[in-house]
Amino acid sequence: MAFIDEADIKATAGRGGDGVVRWLHEKGREYGGPSGGNGGKGGSVHARAVRDVSALARFRHVKTFKAQRGESGKSKLMHGAAGEDLIIDVPIGSVIVNKHTDERFELLREDEKVLLLLGGAGGLGNAHFKSSVNQGPKEFTSGADGESASFYIELQLIADAGLIGLPNAGKSSLLNALTRANARVGSYAFTTLEPNLGVMHGLILADIPGLIEGAAEGKGLGHKFLRHIKRTRVLVHCISLEQEDVLGTYRTVRAELKKYHSDLLQKKEIIVLMKTDLVDSEIYAERAKLIKKETGEEAFGVSILDDASVKKFGDALARVLQKGNDGNSH
Repeated sequence: MAFIDEADIKATAGRGGDGVVRWLHEKGREYGGPSGGNGGKGGSVHARAVRDVSALARFRHVKTFKAQRGESGKSKLMHGAAGEDLIIDVPIGSVIVNKHTDERFELLREDEKVLLLLGGAGGLGNAHFKSSVNQGPKEFTSGADGESASFYIELQLIADAGLIGLPNAGKSSLLNALTRANARVGSYAFTTLEPNLGVMHGLILADIPGLIEGAAEGKGLGHKFLRHIKRTRVLVHCISLEQEDVLGTYRTVRAELKKYHSDLLQKKEIIVLMKTDLVDSEIYAERAKLIKKETGEEAFGVSILDDASVKKFGDALARVLQKGNDGNSH
């Protein structure tokens, strides 16, 4: 199933049930007192966060949702039952925008629930209108319509670490090596067409699709996925040593992050020089030195062909993530 990270839907809360005109049937009287009950409230519409990153896929084919209508009132002063609420499941990290009011909801925790639309009030039965001057009321009111609106839903992944870099930087391969995520790997320009997720020691890692220069302005595929970096705690910059200008590559990715949202530059970052098997030790040392001079931090060298280098990096990443709140948490 394809990864869907945005959707447009329309939802309508339930209409309230109608009030009714009813009379008590008493022996010897054509009509007893009024006994028409009120209608039940219409069902409301809620959104609920679930731990299923593919939950938006259902909206590819089902785009209209409606909560249950309230039941009409009954005789003997019995009110109608309320309509059942409708709960729409969305992935944790979803942002829901009401297109009519611009009201915005963010669901960041599992089972978190928000009210999107309120069900209509039930109508009033004739018993409600009885008074000292109106012993036999025939008045009633109909149930009110429930609220209705169109919504835009956007998923912003919540991950402990996001692997970022230019196409072919080796992100998918690194994710596979660290988590056995089985992400697709290829040698063409846009290997990753959607974020891939993996779990390492209970920590969620996300391989963000390859950025290219101009991604923040909509060039290539990267702009659609920059949103998924916003809530990651740590950014892992993957730079392939196939790139002679590793510093330029690092700066290009940073520039795209800044154009999209300058706050991204404040996140904790780790630099990984990938594919160390493709260069000799002197070239690697020279490029690692450039990165340290630029960032003040040591870069990690990793080759997917070298299990020891993968383990060393994985252990170091886990230590950073397990420190908990480092000031850059989502």
